[in-house]
Amino acid sequence: MTALLDAVAVAGDRLVAASGGRIALDPRRALSRHDDLTLAEPGEWSPNRHCRLVRCRDGWIAVSLARDEDRELVPAWTGATFEDEPWDAIIGFAAERPAGVVVAGAIDLHMPVARVGEAEPLAVSDLGSGKPSDGIIVDLSALWAGPYCGALLAEAGYAVVKVESPGRPDPTRLHTAHLDKRLNGGKRHLVMALDGPDLLAMIGEARVLITSARPHALARLGLDEARLFAINPDLLWIAITAHGWSGDAAMRVGFGDDCAAAGGLVRWEDNRPQFIGDALADPLTGLTAATLALEALAADKCGLLDVSLARTAATFAKAMA
Repeated sequence: MTALLDAVAVAGDRLVAASGGRIALDPRRALSRHDDLTLAEPGEWSPNRHCRLVRCRDGWIAVSLARDEDRELVPAWTGATFEDEPWDAIIGFAAERPAGVVVAGAIDLHMPVARVGEAEPLAVSDLGSGKPSDGIIVDLSALWAGPYCGALLAEAGYAVVKVESPGRPDPTRLHTAHLDKRLNGGKRHLVMALDGPDLLAMIGEARVLITSARPHALARLGLDEARLFAINPDLLWIAITAHGWSGDAAMRVGFGDDCAAAGGLVRWEDNRPQFIGDALADPLTGLTAATLALEALAADKCGLLDVSLARTAATFAKAMA
């Protein structure tokens, strides 16, 4: 963990510089989501006990079962019955098969599963030149990574508006109230339909848009690249995803723990991978996305910043090597 904190401190220096000294970053607090709750020690299980490292015939995978729907898909993935204990079914199924085959089956079912160390570090997004604007930052993201990016931009002095759907609000407020206050307390809040004209009008006047949904889900709401850049050519769109914005990666589901493992952000003991923290890909991605956004804003850049959790984790794992 010391090596990771050192890497976060270096990344934090870059963030502070990009903010003109407005942001103060505590690396240890930045990686913690719980001010009032002690989690289990990381190991083969994640601290929140939602994700587990599982051995396959030729390597290791990380499997998250945080959602009821993922647990319900275990029989379809493994061939187990609904009466079988899910983790027992996964362990037995994976042990007899190559990791690539196991992960591919999970991806087809849109389950958050990844091979340990599969991701490459972040690539540089191709941005264009935009016109300076005093427009607001529209934050449509949820959970940790995207909202943390928005919180850091608010701390840097930008006006950030968090927009939530009336039918699907950000669950962070219910599950981790202290984290919600840290991530969203400095933003203006609006509730509106995400597929309506009011949001489009707001994005049309915005300087920055933050999202954390997969591109096909946003497109179903009418929020696709062609449409949004047509109404706002100078928009800087921070697209946070699990594995990437384009290609096959765009369809993959992932969360902070399995994506951290995908990036190789684990420690090894007796040839077995171990988690080193709680959902680390989330805060690292929020920190990275905010830094890249501030640098792009300072240079009057526009376009789509593709910042994925798995690739961000791989970037930090490489920095620690």
